[in-house]
Amino acid sequence: MKSTTIILLTLLFFLMACTTKPVAIKTAPIKIIFDTDCGPDYDDVGALAFLHAMADSGKAEILATVSSNKHELVVPSINVLNTWFGRPLLPTGAPKSAGVDLGSSQHWADSIVARYPHSINSTSESEDAVTVYRRILNSQPDSSVTIITVGFLTNLNNLLHSQPDDISPLKGPDLVSRKVKSLVAMAGWFPEGREFNVYMDSVASEYVFKNWPGEIIFTGFEIGKEIFTGLTLIKSDIKNSPVKDAFRIAMAASEEDKNGRMSWDETAVLIGIYGTEGFFDSVRGKILINPDGSNSWENNPQGNHLYVTQKMNVNEMSSFIEKRIMHLPVIK
Repeated sequence: MKSTTIILLTLLFFLMACTTKPVAIKTAPIKIIFDTDCGPDYDDVGALAFLHAMADSGKAEILATVSSNKHELVVPSINVLNTWFGRPLLPTGAPKSAGVDLGSSQHWADSIVARYPHSINSTSESEDAVTVYRRILNSQPDSSVTIITVGFLTNLNNLLHSQPDDISPLKGPDLVSRKVKSLVAMAGWFPEGREFNVYMDSVASEYVFKNWPGEIIFTGFEIGKEIFTGLTLIKSDIKNSPVKDAFRIAMAASEEDKNGRMSWDETAVLIGIYGTEGFFDSVRGKILINPDGSNSWENNPQGNHLYVTQKMNVNEMSSFIEKRIMHLPVIK
């Protein structure tokens, strides 16, 4: 009798184990401040679309979308995209200091600003990006914020130079050290080269890379130049999309984009959300900025800087990114 009971209990536990579904562990969304030059190129549009897709999926929480570019169409373009994706009130900002003022020769930015709803009509209307950074960082838990920068390092330089104010009693480096978990930068060319985001404000770049109080993950020019996206998007039946319009207008204006646009900025968002595991390998060390705005690299297993090297097949990565930049707004 006793042995029969043991057998029955064993069978019951076995059946329960086979039929009970595993409990899914829900992870908190990654808190993101997105810093972009959104104008000279349009991979920024793809990166912002990717980020909104991640927010709609619950993988990310977008805290702010700031411009490192003073051109008057940049913040309106960002606001167009945020509005189309259902987040019209996301904080924006731009440098109030000296900085780069550079638009697009392909006329995608003025086209989407003319066609789609937005509430910010010029970059100069927006807040100082440093004020936005300080307010957002101060409001967040310690070691919780990921900054993704895909433009000039102007804002981060200004943040590091910021002083205690009504927002926080901390200086910029101390506020960053307390609140920022990770910095991902589309910047540089590795192991050496001259890359646009770095040399356009090379003074800011050098200061940030020397003085950032934490780890920096770089995705360099050599990564994004091999990853082409946009063709599937512009051939799709998606209608009334500022993302598709930006790619359609700009790609038609550039012979080099006939096979798709090189996807520098999207790789930074990918790393900021998913990390590098399975997508990239990395080399640890230290970036060095040269007087001509180029960069070189010093290997150091103890260094606070990492640059990524391609691991996933580039065609697979192109497809992975394109599916996310084709994301449509969630009806709320």
